[in-house]
Amino acid sequence: MSITALDGIRFAEMVIQGANHLAANAKMVDALNVFPVPDGDTGTNMNLSMTSGAKEVKNNVQEHIGKVGIALSKGLLMGARGNSGVILSQLFRGFAKAIENKTVISSSEFAHALEAGVETAYKAVMKPVEGTILTVAKDAAQKGVEASNKTDDIIVIMEAVLKEARASLKRTPDLLPVLKEVGVVDSGGQGLVCVYEGFLAELKGEKLSDTANVLPSMDELVSAEHHKSVQGHINTEDIVFGYCTEFMVKFESAKTAKHPFKEEVFRNDLSKFGDSLLVIADDELVKVHIHSEQPGEVLSYGQRYGSLINMKIENMRQQHSNIVGETRTALVSDHPDTPKEKQEYGIVTVSMGAGIAELFKSIGAHAVIEGGQTMNPSTEDIVKAAKQVNAKKIFILPNNKNIIMAAEQAVQIAEDEIYVIPTKTVPQGLSALLAFNPSADAKANETAMKEAMSHVKTGQITYAVRDTQIDGLDIEKDDFMGISEGKIVVKDKDKGRAAKELLSQMLDEDSEILTIIYGKDVTEAEKNELTQFVRDHFADVEIEVHNGKQPLYSFIFSIE
Repeated sequence: MSITALDGIRFAEMVIQGANHLAANAKMVDALNVFPVPDGDTGTNMNLSMTSGAKEVKNNVQEHIGKVGIALSKGLLMGARGNSGVILSQLFRGFAKAIENKTVISSSEFAHALEAGVETAYKAVMKPVEGTILTVAKDAAQKGVEASNKTDDIIVIMEAVLKEARASLKRTPDLLPVLKEVGVVDSGGQGLVCVYEGFLAELKGEKLSDTANVLPSMDELVSAEHHKSVQGHINTEDIVFGYCTEFMVKFESAKTAKHPFKEEVFRNDLSKFGDSLLVIADDELVKVHIHSEQPGEVLSYGQRYGSLINMKIENMRQQHSNIVGETRTALVSDHPDTPKEKQEYGIVTVSMGAGIAELFKSIGAHAVIEGGQTMNPSTEDIVKAAKQVNAKKIFILPNNKNIIMAAEQAVQIAEDEIYVIPTKTVPQGLSALLAFNPSADAKANETAMKEAMSHVKTGQITYAVRDTQIDGLDIEKDDFMGISEGKIVVKDKDKGRAAKELLSQMLDEDSEILTIIYGKDVTEAEKNELTQFVRDHFADVEIEVHNGKQPLYSFIFSIE
């Protein structure tokens, strides 16, 4: 059998079988996470993300492959969870963009669409790391393009893509030393291989034995996978630009004939003028939001493509006098449909554990999304929470490095003015929130919150879910591990001893305040013993203790 053209109906079936195969292997992918913590969730995040995409495809099955691709992209974008899910959504966003106007695509167009997806995904990651899903996708797409130069059979091309994806996956430990040390391949790359295995099986008219005919509901997946989380790499540059500049350009044919509009080129050119850039374009106009120090230059650049409309420039350094210091509510209204005047500021934070959620609310969070350590919220979850707080300017505190990309993706989707403070831990989130000043302008708050999060150290006590060797430690299943700033530095069979040893390593003469947030598994006696240990050995350190009621992590330490 040979397939030389691909339509939307067949592609939809490929997506559905790919999603089903990934769902069947999600736990295996989770098990490949480097850290042996009980919240390794790459498989879970990719599964939830791909399921969201496949659900959208099932609701839009049609012959026009471009429209099916757009449906997949939309579903993945809104359902994206964690760094792996966001990267997966970007791979197929680029793929969909490449075929959006095609009813049927050829073998060459299929291969080049995969390559376009890789280009989009790399651009979406601020600091791409080789030896990850990005590398696997890139190597596989390149092999697909090479194959398309020799054959017009899409099955043969997909075979080449899958073969290279598997080979690239095996090479990931050579590119990331931590993978080699632990003895695993990249989990995100493995998840992508699962998707491609489903694609090829569908092209061949086969059904993989582990795939179901009906995708589980999102509610079922979220409930079933509510005990996992984290892995990723992302950081944000802190650059100050004083003018919030918003405008639209209505395309004019005379100008676009001279300067053809290409969204990626347009976005890249504008990025040189400032930060917080948002570009949304269609066939008739482009909408821009940017913080710039030279707004006139930004507008002049936009005029190259057409006429300027709906312009607005605000001097954020002078907004201080115009900001209303409203008292921040503790929670989103129980009746979100009840009309109310927009607040100047809204704060959305992510946490797991009823006690931690209450702590965030008590110091000013308007909405707390359940998630983080054991469940990464999707881009859509973050967008909905931002909308619910009903504010002009919204700050998002992810509190987990694996949620930052989804939060940043929400910025591009939501209509609101959103600022992501890239907090990676609960202590960083608490510190950043305490630095928020309702009387300051948005940019000043953004700077202050980022500065505050950098002054806190985070420690965690959790347990190992498997035997492993990492960072020079031989760790056995069920050992308690002490994690300092993301690195495992302590292991012990006893929870209390592990906590004391971790604090002994983290507390020093510069430490002034220790906040202990204890979890569900900690007894009153264990909590009291640990606090007494600190008083006995670190008399100058002020201690605050909170019942976070969080799962999986016995203790979370914040040291300032």
